[in-house]
Amino acid sequence: MSTTSETQLRSDQDLLAAIEPVSGGREIRDPATGEVVGRAPEHSVADLDAAVAAARAAQPGWAGLGHAERSGFLLRAADAVEASAEGLARLLSREQGKPLNGPNARFEVGACAAWLRATASFVLEPEVLVEDEGGRAELHYRPLGVVGAIGPWNWPMMISVWQLAPALRMGNAVVVKPSEYTPLSVLALAEVLNTVLPADVLRVVSGGRDVGEALAGHAGIDKVMFTGSTATGKAIIRSSAETVKRLTLELGGNDAGIVLEDADPEAIAQDLFWGAFINTGQTCAALKRLYVPDALYERVCRALVEAAAGAPMGVGLDEANVLGPLQNRAQFEIVASLVEEARASGARVLVGGDPVPGQAGYFYPATLVADVANENALVAREQFGPVLPIVRYTDLEDAIAMANGLEVGLGASVWSADPVRAREVAARIEAGTVWINRHGAVDPRVPFGGAKQSGYGLEFGVEGLKALGVPRVISG
Repeated sequence: MSTTSETQLRSDQDLLAAIEPVSGGREIRDPATGEVVGRAPEHSVADLDAAVAAARAAQPGWAGLGHAERSGFLLRAADAVEASAEGLARLLSREQGKPLNGPNARFEVGACAAWLRATASFVLEPEVLVEDEGGRAELHYRPLGVVGAIGPWNWPMMISVWQLAPALRMGNAVVVKPSEYTPLSVLALAEVLNTVLPADVLRVVSGGRDVGEALAGHAGIDKVMFTGSTATGKAIIRSSAETVKRLTLELGGNDAGIVLEDADPEAIAQDLFWGAFINTGQTCAALKRLYVPDALYERVCRALVEAAAGAPMGVGLDEANVLGPLQNRAQFEIVASLVEEARASGARVLVGGDPVPGQAGYFYPATLVADVANENALVAREQFGPVLPIVRYTDLEDAIAMANGLEVGLGASVWSADPVRAREVAARIEAGTVWINRHGAVDPRVPFGGAKQSGYGLEFGVEGLKALGVPRVISG
């Protein structure tokens, strides 16, 4: 456990010094500049085994503290994150690429503290199911044991907290496996959290695909939480089958938005833009395909072009920027290929679409594509980058059918001046969350999860706590 001095401000260089291996390790480069950020340890499956064993040994004592005392630890962990917030944000910006400002690095670190505090505040009491002359039945939740958390590269710190905060609150120990692209951010976050938490209730194993596969099937892991692609989620399901692990999977999205004819294009343009381009489009629950009626089509296109013009892109540590690079070359190539395919099909590129020649880093400009067919790959596939296809419709029934036409359903949105009508349309959309006049606005108090092949299980709020426990009925 920490001393007071250990939870004081730590710079990104201080954090790197604490987490880098003494020798060796794998170089991690800034996707904006190509410069080396630091070296990440390369843990093995044997290291994973040791981490799981340590977590299992620590978990009973942690569970024995009770909800109130564990919540106190989470509150102190939030304080520790805030004390080193700038150092964490700078390291995150350099490794992931996202700018410090806008809904990006500082925002993400702030969300980590907010989620820790919110999770500590939830009340989970035994639920009385039956109480009559025949007896009394209560529903309780006890800890699972050890939770394995496998995180993504787009929001590496925040999503790790989404996984570890409720798991710890419920009395579990946690072993985190970060993305190979962004291990330093998660290692630094754990370094800060572990200045407050008891030893070994939170462990991080930084390794490759073999470590992730071993974690998913590990006999010492009682539940796996995963955020990432649907393909990887299916692999985790297969790996977890032998030990019948509990799973929470938040998978691919390709979220749809439907603009209704009564909407005001100029009034909603900024919210539409940031619903799509938050984190430079690298968000599972971002707006990725927009359906607009004929009557408003050109106005919406013009308003979005104006919004894009006011969002400077560049190196994350430059305080002026609010959009950054794609995090890795593979994602850059996916985005560029999808835009070129749409352009070749006759779609109209309103803005962007052409990376700056010779520019360092994986920068792809904010791109709006109009007059694109719903069947085009840019619409049908999750592009996961700074590109928004805008699909024209004449009949609302067609727009709803197109929105529901894919095998995924994480989030969606409806945009209208009439909230009653918007809710009527929202009720017909097949998605885990449907927002009205906003998109991607997650809240730690409100359960979040996907429909169809966007995963299963709920996170956040009391329902998220329940998902990190084993239900037990006491009846008599």
